[in-house]
Amino acid sequence: MTELSLHILDIIQNSIVAKADLIEISVLEDGISDLLLIEISDNGIGIDGETLKKVSDPFYTSRTTRKVGMGISLFRQAAEQCNGSLTIESQLHVGTTVKVVMKNSHLDKQPIGDIAGVISLMVSSNPLIDFTYQHITGKGKYLFNSKEIKKLLEDIPVTDPKVIKFIKEMIQDNLHEINAST
Repeated sequence: MTELSLHILDIIQNSIVAKADLIEISVLEDGISDLLLIEISDNGIGIDGETLKKVSDPFYTSRTTRKVGMGISLFRQAAEQCNGSLTIESQLHVGTTVKVVMKNSHLDKQPIGDIAGVISLMVSSNPLIDFTYQHITGKGKYLFNSKEIKKLLEDIPVTDPKVIKFIKEMIQDNLHEINAST
């Protein structure tokens, strides 16, 4: 994966498989401490302690369609190559949180990429799941909440192509306003 948004997409997909109905994504670009913090939390079924020990192993997966699960190990590698780390906290029947921290100015840091595309795709393809996306920089804070968007839309579904385009453009415009490095 060449963009952090693709790693985030992979973790979101894990949350969906875990039957989450609320997924929270947070990105903090801290210029003072030169850190990038990414956190994805869900209220899914959680991961038991034994499985939690294995999830970072690229040769472990809970999926039956393939024998490897590279997503978390690749995200961990992306963090570690930028003097960072990836941690996972989970509790059965409560949910899971994946936290990634890395040096923001590191030469090998992948770009955040099309995070607006990832969020709009996930919202439109999972209309029964609520998503929040928060992005904070030294110049401001942006918060997207799919529950609020659905309420404003009333009877217009988030699967409508015009709505998908609107959501993506709204996120892009707001990120541009806070000068996020997307």
